[in-house]
Amino acid sequence: MRTLYITGIRFFSLLLFIASSFNEKARLLRNGRKKIWQQLGEMKQQGPVVWVHCASLGEFEQGRPVIEAIRKKHPEKKVLLTFFSPSGYEIRKNYEMADQVVYLPADTPENARRFVELVNPESALFIKYEFWPCFFEALQQRNIPIYSISSIFRKNQIFFKWYGRWFRKTLKTVRKFYVQDNESGRLLKETGINNFSVVGDTRFDRVTAIVKASTDVPIAASFSEGAPFIIVAGSTWPPDEDILIRYINGAPGDVKLIIAPHEVHQSHIEQVEQKLRVPYIKYTATDDKIDDDAKVLIVDTIGLLSAIYRYGQVAYIGGGFGKGIHNTLEAATYGMPVVFGPRYQKFKEARDLINRGGGFSIRNYETFFTMMEKLHNDPECLKQTGNASAAYVKSMCGATEVIMKEVFPLSEGS
Repeated sequence: MRTLYITGIRFFSLLLFIASSFNEKARLLRNGRKKIWQQLGEMKQQGPVVWVHCASLGEFEQGRPVIEAIRKKHPEKKVLLTFFSPSGYEIRKNYEMADQVVYLPADTPENARRFVELVNPESALFIKYEFWPCFFEALQQRNIPIYSISSIFRKNQIFFKWYGRWFRKTLKTVRKFYVQDNESGRLLKETGINNFSVVGDTRFDRVTAIVKASTDVPIAASFSEGAPFIIVAGSTWPPDEDILIRYINGAPGDVKLIIAPHEVHQSHIEQVEQKLRVPYIKYTATDDKIDDDAKVLIVDTIGLLSAIYRYGQVAYIGGGFGKGIHNTLEAATYGMPVVFGPRYQKFKEARDLINRGGGFSIRNYETFFTMMEKLHNDPECLKQTGNASAAYVKSMCGATEVIMKEVFPLSEGS
C-alpha cells in the first residue's frame, strides 16, 4: 500500500505539471512548490518552530485561533504555516501572524525528510482532515509530536475500511487528536486509538471573537429600532431572494427585512430592487436618518454582515438552493434561529443546529412562510429556538484554550 500511495502522489505531480499549462490553480500550485525550499531557507529560526498545516482557507480559519494564541502567549516561538491549496495560500500568503507561509511539498519520502530536517519543528499541528503519511513518518522518526486539531471522522473514510490498515498506521503516529464530536472519538476508539479529547471546533472560538469585537452599525440600528420582528438574510442568491422578497412584500406591518446579497454589484442590487413592492432603502444611499416607512434595508456593500446579525430576531443564510449554504455560525452566535435552504447536508454546523432545535431547512416559499408565521406569532418558540442556537455555539467553544493548555503550557512564573 505504501508503494501504491507514493506512486499515486508522483502521478498527481505529473498531472499537475501537465495541467499547469492551461489551469490557473494547477499553475499556482506548481510554481508555488518551486519556491518552497528557497522560502524555508530564508526563514530566520531564532526560536523554536511550530508548524501548522491547513489544506485551504476553511481549515485556516480553524487553525487561526491557535496560531494567534501561540503568538500572544509564546512570542518566542516561530510559526510556519503551510497550505495545500492555492485558494488558501494565495489569500493568506502575507498573514502577519506567521513567520513564513509556504505551500506543502508533494508527500514523498524524500520531500518529507528534507522538509522536516530543514524546518526542525518542535511540534506539528495538522488541521481537520489533513493526514499525510510520508510527512507523519518523517516527523515520527525525529520524535516530533504531531497533533490533529479540529479533526472530524466519518465511517466511510479509508481509515475505517478493511483495506485501510496502512492508513490507520498514519493515525497512530499522532500524539493527540482534538476532535469535534463524540462520533469521531468513537470511530478512533474502535481502531484502538484512545489519545483523543472531544473539544469542539476551534472555528467557533474564531467566530465568537469576531462577534465580540464587532462594532455597532448605526444605519442598521436606526432601521431596526422599535421593530419587533426583523429577518436578517445573509449571503443570499436569487433563489433565496425570490422567497424572501415574496414574503416581505406581503408581510405584516411589524416585520422588516435586512438583506445582504452575496453579490453586491450594481446590476444585481437593481434586480433585488425591481422585485420589491414595499418601501426600501440601500445602505450606501442613506445616512443615519432612516425613512420610517422602509420595510427593507439592502446592504449593498461587504464586510458588515457579522455585525448586522445582532439586529435581527431570525437569520436566513443563503446558498441552500445552490451549491450549499454559507456561514451559519456568525448568526447562531447571536442566539437566534437560523433558517436555510435544502442543500445543507455537507455542513456539520447546520446539521447540528437542526438536531439541537436552533436550525431549520426550508424547501420552498410555502415552507418558509409557515416557519416565519410560527416564529413571528409564537414568542416562546422564537425564544426557545434562539436559546438552542446560543447553547450549541457555547457548547462548541473553548477548544483553543484546551489545546493551548495541553500542547503549549505556560511555564511557572510566565
